[in-house]
Amino acid sequence: MQRPTRFCPDCDSMPEIRPVSSASEISRRMFLQTAGAASAAVVAAGSLPLWATAAETPATASTPETLVKTLYESLSDKQRKTICFAWDYQDPKRGLLRTRVANNWQITDPEISSDFYTGDQQAMIRKIFEGMLQPDWHEKIDRQLEDDAGGYGREQTIAIFGAPGADKFEFVMTGRHLTMRCDGNSTEHMAFGGPIFYGHAAGGHFNEDAGHPSNVFWHQAIEANKLYKMLDGKQQTLALVEKLPVEQKVGFRGNDAELPGIPLTEMHSDQKEQVQKVLQKLIEPYRQGDRDEVLACLKAQGGLDGCSLAFYKQGDIGNDQVWDCWRLEGPSFVWYFRGTPHVHVWVNVADDASVATNA
Repeated sequence: MQRPTRFCPDCDSMPEIRPVSSASEISRRMFLQTAGAASAAVVAAGSLPLWATAAETPATASTPETLVKTLYESLSDKQRKTICFAWDYQDPKRGLLRTRVANNWQITDPEISSDFYTGDQQAMIRKIFEGMLQPDWHEKIDRQLEDDAGGYGREQTIAIFGAPGADKFEFVMTGRHLTMRCDGNSTEHMAFGGPIFYGHAAGGHFNEDAGHPSNVFWHQAIEANKLYKMLDGKQQTLALVEKLPVEQKVGFRGNDAELPGIPLTEMHSDQKEQVQKVLQKLIEPYRQGDRDEVLACLKAQGGLDGCSLAFYKQGDIGNDQVWDCWRLEGPSFVWYFRGTPHVHVWVNVADDASVATNA
């Protein structure tokens, strides 16, 4: 059986379709029910899963990094050969695999919900996934995955680079409209451990209407558009750019580049306060450690005063001048919100523009 062809014509490439077992077709709801029932049975029996330490209880979850190490140690030789790689592994076709980012891809073959993983391992992967997010975003991301991939676990895959517990390691989860990383801050200079991606085609619709009803990320654009309305005529002229950049181009331009849009140094204090609110909305879904990393990287390159903000005429759904596409960018900071024909968001953040990534 093949993965369902939920092909997004706007994506850079076809999903990487690979044979999988029929077990991978279980729904997210069924997976969660199964995992929940297993957990309840374990608790009722008075014991804990193999990935819970003696110091833990069901109410005191491990950190994602701790669980990555435990997951790694639980893998069989066959599993390690399939999903584990050297830190700087170079894929013949995709380059430095650890730092690759795309809007629709699978980093390895086995889907999370497939019988390649044991139930215990599936539960660990779910906990790692949840641990990378703020708790109030779990349901929102699950809704996005339901719309875009048929549910959590169905089209998402994982890989582990390096040896968890050693100096450097990274857990990467990918799928349609999803690239997430967990590295225990072992990736030098980079926030999130490398470039990430998030997106949503709300309700499974390729072409979203103006206002993006039910899109879990559209509130970020609403906050940015509030700022645009605060700008005076001259500032709006600076901020508004005619043509969209290629969406995959999120490499760093460095300190001497002329960035598109309005330099934030051209803004008044109240407008800069609104930029701070936009930034807070952007980092809101992620755990505190990743938020802190983003802010530290931004500070190292001069803070928001080193950034520019561009809004794009092209891609204005409904021609309502509520700008669907916009980009906050600094020397080594790119947060590109591309809301046409549905939401794609590319993120690449480091403390130094010389950092090399596969973005």
